[in-house]
Amino acid sequence: MAVSQATNVVEKAMGHLDGGVTEQDMTNPDRNREKYADPSGEKMKALVWNGKQDVQLVETYKPKIVEDRDVILKVTGSTICGSDLHLYNGTVIELQKGDILGHEFCGKVDSVGPAVKNIKPGDRVVASFQIACGECMYCQKKLSSQCERTNTNTVENIMYGGRTAGMFGYSHFTGGFAGGQAEYARVPYGDVNLLKLPDDVPDEKGLYLSDVLSTSWNCVVDTGVKDGDVVAIWGAGPIGQMCAEMSFIRGAKRVIVIDGGPAAWRLDLIKSKTPNVETLNYTDLPKGTSVTSKLKEMEHGGPDVALECAAGEYAKGWGHQIEMALGLETDTSEIINEMITSVKNYGRCGVTGVYVGFTNHFNIGSLMERGVRLIGNGQAPVHLYWQDLLKMLQDGSLDSSIMLSHRVNIDEMDTLYKKFAARADNLQKVFVQTRFSDPPAPGTPELTSWK
Repeated sequence: MAVSQATNVVEKAMGHLDGGVTEQDMTNPDRNREKYADPSGEKMKALVWNGKQDVQLVETYKPKIVEDRDVILKVTGSTICGSDLHLYNGTVIELQKGDILGHEFCGKVDSVGPAVKNIKPGDRVVASFQIACGECMYCQKKLSSQCERTNTNTVENIMYGGRTAGMFGYSHFTGGFAGGQAEYARVPYGDVNLLKLPDDVPDEKGLYLSDVLSTSWNCVVDTGVKDGDVVAIWGAGPIGQMCAEMSFIRGAKRVIVIDGGPAAWRLDLIKSKTPNVETLNYTDLPKGTSVTSKLKEMEHGGPDVALECAAGEYAKGWGHQIEMALGLETDTSEIINEMITSVKNYGRCGVTGVYVGFTNHFNIGSLMERGVRLIGNGQAPVHLYWQDLLKMLQDGSLDSSIMLSHRVNIDEMDTLYKKFAARADNLQKVFVQTRFSDPPAPGTPELTSWK
């Protein structure tokens, strides 16, 4: 948390870069009621960050239209993502107390700015987790996650040599936008960053176009999974689960999903939903057997493709745990190294799990000598994929419901974070309802309560 606060100070001292086209650093209407809160004075429930592993459901003000292309949504569905845990655990910098979280949400349009022509009140829509202007060099190619004009954060630009787009509910490092784990949300450039949902796609499916489906598809496509490939996936969460499903859609011959420890139950879940998946529980490996050696035993030479769907903050060995605790690295290289040493010579490794900074002990020798391709998949460009993925949901070639395990009320969002972080209660992918939500769609989970 000290690092996060320090970077906030540095950003304030240096100031943002030029070129921004939308209001940033407005992560809660309560910070400036006159400027950001709806003049009606209506209140809403929202989940805010208060510190490391400390989130709280609060009552704050409904946002108002600030710019001509804004859209205000009544949120009908949101969720929690493994990426949210990076905020919860303090891995992502530049969070501020009171920031509203949540980057995946859908809803019904409440009001629109005067320049919005293609969206009207009452429309059912899903928001992309990134905020794109629709006009810059990247947006013209539908690479919406790399929009040049919606995030002018200086620290990110220095660390990465460039910036991502602004993102909902994901700290001031990515622009400082209030998220969708709330009853209302303001969507800048709403005519660009919202996709209409047809009647035959319920919120319990359409919501996940916001991130998890686009991110999984990007991971599989960008890493080049093709017909006949053997694919190994690190991480059996929702992204890993959908990457397994999508790898088969792309023609993979075998898919092996790797997980273990307190999350090992997810392997059984994936196997029950996609029976042709093979699983590897690393905690059950006998002494002297590594993930790499086991994969090479399962497949001659190892898999063709390795997909990282976990993240860099989960160190397994003491060495990386100590280095991360001392601030000597921000991310462990253990999974990346396992991927590199596991794949065939000239194999492909795609990184979709979040890595935020720097790592030590990276096996660059194996990468170079064996011709392994290491591909940073990047934050998924949702706009490039979401229309095609919507058609796949409609024609049944893709079923997002296989990952949906629970439905909870926004009132219990703070409890959900604790349980999700602990990998408890078999929580895989959750649908979070609000007072504006429709009743559960047929075949979807009924409401769970921990009260």
